[in-house]
Amino acid sequence: MVTEPVVHIVDDDDDVRQSLVFLLESVGVQALTYPDGDAFLREFDPGEVAVVIVDVRMPGISGFQLQERLLEMDYPGPVVFCSAHGDIPMSVRAVTHGAVDFLEKPYQPQRMLELVQAQLEQARARFAEHADRRAVRERLRTLTPREREVLRLVIEGLPSQVIARRLGASIKTIDVHRARIKAKTEADSLGALVRDILLHRFTV
Repeated sequence: MVTEPVVHIVDDDDDVRQSLVFLLESVGVQALTYPDGDAFLREFDPGEVAVVIVDVRMPGISGFQLQERLLEMDYPGPVVFCSAHGDIPMSVRAVTHGAVDFLEKPYQPQRMLELVQAQLEQARARFAEHADRRAVRERLRTLTPREREVLRLVIEGLPSQVIARRLGASIKTIDVHRARIKAKTEADSLGALVRDILLHRFTV
């Protein structure tokens, strides 16, 4: 993962790409350009902290199709649409699928700068949360079916004595399961693990 976030500009209009690069680089923002969605996808790393600015109508895959591909790749960063052919249904579709904004060309340069700078900060937060979520999910996958069963009851707030009765096991056995769950998930405590599960809305 790169240390500094980057802006990816996907637009088939050369002039639009170059003018936007000039605008962003004038305030120290790194920007990369692509003439179409296929060129972007060939080079894109979904693990890097980034903001994607994409046109709607382009040769090959459309901006909306590109947005769908990003969702399939589990890309957590901001997506901004920028189009000369925008309308309300288009903007609603983009935002419904997770885009942070839909700008019409010609856009106001200052508005674009403010939007990108704000979204670069959001991108850092989004990627940090995404990394935490992925780490918790991967650790949960290491649990056995019995440990998951115990964890589900822990999430309900039940003490070991009640869990033991529910599962027909000894309290000592349940305590062993709790200790293994904590160790496998590398949690500071089961309370912290439960908080992360609820925060990220995982199903155990």
